[in-house]
Amino acid sequence: MTKRMSRRAVLPLLLAPAVALSACSTGTTSDEANGGETTIRLMAYATGGFKEKYIKAVIEPFEQANPGIKVEYDGVVSSAEMLGRLRTQKSNPTVDVSIMDLSVAESANKEGIFAPLDPAKVPNMKDLSEQAKVRDNFGPGVTFDNLTLAYNTKAVSTPPTSWNDLWDPAYKGKISISAPPQLDGIGLTVILNKMLGGDYTASIEPAIKRLRELAPSVQTWNPQPDTYTLVKSGQVELALAWNARSQLQHDQSNGALGVVLPKEGSIMQVNTINLVKGGKQADAAQKFIDHALSPDAQAAFSAEMFYAPTNMLTKVNDEVAQRTVMTPEKLKTMIAVDWNWLAEHRAEWTDVWRKDVISN
Repeated sequence: MTKRMSRRAVLPLLLAPAVALSACSTGTTSDEANGGETTIRLMAYATGGFKEKYIKAVIEPFEQANPGIKVEYDGVVSSAEMLGRLRTQKSNPTVDVSIMDLSVAESANKEGIFAPLDPAKVPNMKDLSEQAKVRDNFGPGVTFDNLTLAYNTKAVSTPPTSWNDLWDPAYKGKISISAPPQLDGIGLTVILNKMLGGDYTASIEPAIKRLRELAPSVQTWNPQPDTYTLVKSGQVELALAWNARSQLQHDQSNGALGVVLPKEGSIMQVNTINLVKGGKQADAAQKFIDHALSPDAQAAFSAEMFYAPTNMLTKVNDEVAQRTVMTPEKLKTMIAVDWNWLAEHRAEWTDVWRKDVISN
């Protein structure tokens, strides 16, 4: 993600009260009808605890500090679904801000669905990690996460330590992997290709060959209801998962779900926070975005759900840091990813998986 997304992998939601009608771009007719209160609509993730935690850690403090502004949360399952909905309302958007994965957001940027931010209205942008900055001031990274392995601690006596453990015969028929177009499978492709000495921008055949060997051991390529529920229930014993949700599920399951960062390293996933082009409350939306990027909001959300912050001035305690990708030891293991490049090749990779991996 970037000015173009850097291929280095390192780590480390604004609203102005509506007043009188004017010629400003935000428009206030509906707000005056509501007694002067401005409402912005945020489209973001509905599942995995994200909605509840984000409302508590970020939205409620923002509304308390800005009593004339309300944030309405529109929960959607995935970034791909968000993009689909935003495309249908491009000429008359009902959403002001959207949080979605960078690899999908890049498509929205190119299609003119999102608009660049005004750095003067979003001053916290200047303190973001270089890996959180996106070209031309489009919506930057608001959280960092990393791919992990999740396992059922009751069924697995020896925790996995390597991505190669997916091929352990002991797990045959007990593995869950979210296949492309989901980012989980995309990330695993990058990781395996690197482990096998390949360059994913040149060819992913090394990873695909290895994944063909894994296919007979996979119980599901489309986890339902979700990976974390399957692991906790014991329906599967080992699964591809994301660190933040895995850490939260570990706590909520009293340790039934375990999480590990394999020794070979991982990839960082970036969620961006974006201004919808043509939204009715652009100024208020950017005020919220600035808040979401602030050290206080980032620290609060990290403590609630273990997403790593993107603002370099954010301070979290050691316990939280150890459960994110923030520590220097973990950062050193992160594999460089060009998310802009991947956004252009995601459909191609999805087709390869469907024909050469899942069909086996």
